[in-house]
Amino acid sequence: MVSNISVRLISYSVEIINGEPIYIFSNCCPIKANQYEPAGLGFHSSALGLIGHVEKEDSKNGREDVPIDKEQPFTYSSESYSSKGKKKSSTGEKIQDYYALLALSHLRYLASKNQRRKIYRDAALGHHSDKLTFLLLAVETKAAKQVKEEEIKSYFKAIQEAYEVLIDPVRRRIYDSTDEIDDDIPTECTSKDFFKVFGPAFLRNGRWSVTQPLPSLGDEKPNESTPIKEVDSFYNFWYCFKSWRDFPHADEFDLEQAESRDHKRWMERQNAKLSEKARKEESARIRSLVDTAYRRDPRILGRREAEKEGS
Repeated sequence: MVSNISVRLISYSVEIINGEPIYIFSNCCPIKANQYEPAGLGFHSSALGLIGHVEKEDSKNGREDVPIDKEQPFTYSSESYSSKGKKKSSTGEKIQDYYALLALSHLRYLASKNQRRKIYRDAALGHHSDKLTFLLLAVETKAAKQVKEEEIKSYFKAIQEAYEVLIDPVRRRIYDSTDEIDDDIPTECTSKDFFKVFGPAFLRNGRWSVTQPLPSLGDEKPNESTPIKEVDSFYNFWYCFKSWRDFPHADEFDLEQAESRDHKRWMERQNAKLSEKARKEESARIRSLVDTAYRRDPRILGRREAEKEGS
């Protein structure tokens, strides 16, 4: 093989083919780049600069001598985000009672879709500004008239907002999850009052159950009692209780205020922590209700006494 001295030797080994060197040729010429883009550390610094992060320069050209195996990629800490995300509680807005606006306070979460739609139509017709012009005739001053107009429009807008929330399944579930209920756990009661005290408590908390209808706690009648198998089935249901309740927190972050995708993910993680904490507290509360009822249920106590006498 005849070598060409004008060609650069790329690879050489005397053991490859009969001890002769091998030359690799190419008819491609290098192309000179006219535009340069940052790469490596330059790209890293440029990306941080675009989002407003400025690294402090030191005496060694802005970079410390750190071993390569110990270098860590730049990640945001909780401190860098905590002051940037606006929380929902910072708005100071008070959630209105949507059921009261639609005259459904007596039904609340039990109100059917047809009932919500019918009552909204009646309320919208009765409180429309065109139907309430007679209220403006009794107002003398122009300023007072303007204030009255704003009140009418504001109330009508609130009715519309209430309907939009309560007619949408997802938004209504979130709203119902925050609806105030009596979540106190009964602690003291006599055997005679057991069903009067714990029956309503289970019904109140049963609204969150995924499985409907709920099993009945039963009642104590002189000539009739609930079979013990149904009693065990009732408590097994509540010990495996599955809730559909959401747990929106007053201090959770509003994802719409995220400044970047990483910021949004950080917000989601913080919100998930708040929700998980609330979910555990709710599970502990339900478990406390079931445990207390099981210890005081006269039917369970009667079975234990029978087992003691039989043994």
